[in-house]
Amino acid sequence: MLVSKQEGSKLPARIKPYSFHPEAETEADAAFENYWVRSADAAFGFDQELRDAYQTLQIHPLVCPPYLHGTRRVILERYPFSVIFRERLHDIQIIAVAHAKRRPGYWATRL
Repeated sequence: MLVSKQEGSKLPARIKPYSFHPEAETEADAAFENYWVRSADAAFGFDQELRDAYQTLQIHPLVCPPYLHGTRRVILERYPFSVIFRERLHDIQIIAVAHAKRRPGYWATRL
């Protein structure tokens, strides 16, 4: 999708769509459900931070630091999760929504 540049805007000319590895989507859903059991506010906060992370990686993927196995990641601010992704030619693939306490790189077989 092309985005028209407004005067003074720093948005890129092209925003790539993103897609989920099926296991990444399952991880995000499970984390949301886990927060939901404890607090609807926590669950909705988590969901909003995920949406913000998706927007960041979609609009500015290169500001996200390089990570393992040629991926990049967005670290959530208030929740112990990272969104691991890779940029491909026509889209961005979300590889994992990884909890900070999990073994780094457990998701590498998804690449």
